[in-house]
Amino acid sequence: MRWKLKAAVQNAIARLPEGVGNRVYFWLQRRFGGLQRVSPISRMSAAIETWRHCQAHGLDPVGKTFLEIGTGHVPDAPLAYWLMGAGRVITIDLNRYLSTELIDESISYLTAHRDEIVTMFGSLLVTDRLDAIKDHRDVLRAIEYVAPGDASATGLVDGSVDVHTSYTTLEHVPPAALGRILREGDRVLAASGLFVHRVDYTDHFAHMDRTISHVNFLQYSEREWNRLAGNRFMFVNRLRHTDFVQLFEANGRELIHVQTGTHSGVADALRALALDKRFASMPRDVLAITGAWFVARPPGRRLAA
Repeated sequence: MRWKLKAAVQNAIARLPEGVGNRVYFWLQRRFGGLQRVSPISRMSAAIETWRHCQAHGLDPVGKTFLEIGTGHVPDAPLAYWLMGAGRVITIDLNRYLSTELIDESISYLTAHRDEIVTMFGSLLVTDRLDAIKDHRDVLRAIEYVAPGDASATGLVDGSVDVHTSYTTLEHVPPAALGRILREGDRVLAASGLFVHRVDYTDHFAHMDRTISHVNFLQYSEREWNRLAGNRFMFVNRLRHTDFVQLFEANGRELIHVQTGTHSGVADALRALALDKRFASMPRDVLAITGAWFVARPPGRRLAA
């Protein structure tokens, strides 16, 4: 399906009442989209990388409290944190998209590919916990799912969280809300706590339409892009890497690690695009960044010596 057709379908469904629209969109994704086959590997791999970022920056995650922003349909990353020995795992989502049907399919994958999972986690895996997961009820006992929830007003106790994290979620949040979410993170993080977030800067339509580049959406004005794809199913803020650096460094946060990446062909694609004025003045090497990991500390805090 070409991206403009998909965007038109999303826009049409988004005009339906929210409950009806969500059910229709889920049905379409299950039959024709990215939910036809469920595998936990990608998000569990990201959770392992998050865990290792914590270890690399002086935080032992075992027994600690994780707060994930943006659950989605299957809480694979939160489950991975629990499988590695996290003490408490909370995952919060603006909309209640979680599907017990998809969770059970994800667990079936874990069972059918146990050797692969054990190898992937290696020494980080708490085997008894993996053995205890039989269906979605076990998952929802292991983690705390909050939806609909507000990541900018969690209600959690000050300093009660050790890791504030997300995986390819923050690019879907309006800029003003991003600031509020990070300020709430400042409040709930413990003195030794860390922000660990992965951001995807790509045009997400390029994930399914190989005829466009990962920076295709940078040619459109804000008005044009909102008309094409400003619906709740595919909203992206189109913030670039330097914008996120500024967000993480705002209010005195200490940005201690940034790991960037790009996709092949992006530099050539940028040269071929007539960039919108919002992006035209930005350095091409910044625009070529298609993803980044951020590790930061709350303002005014340091790990114990």
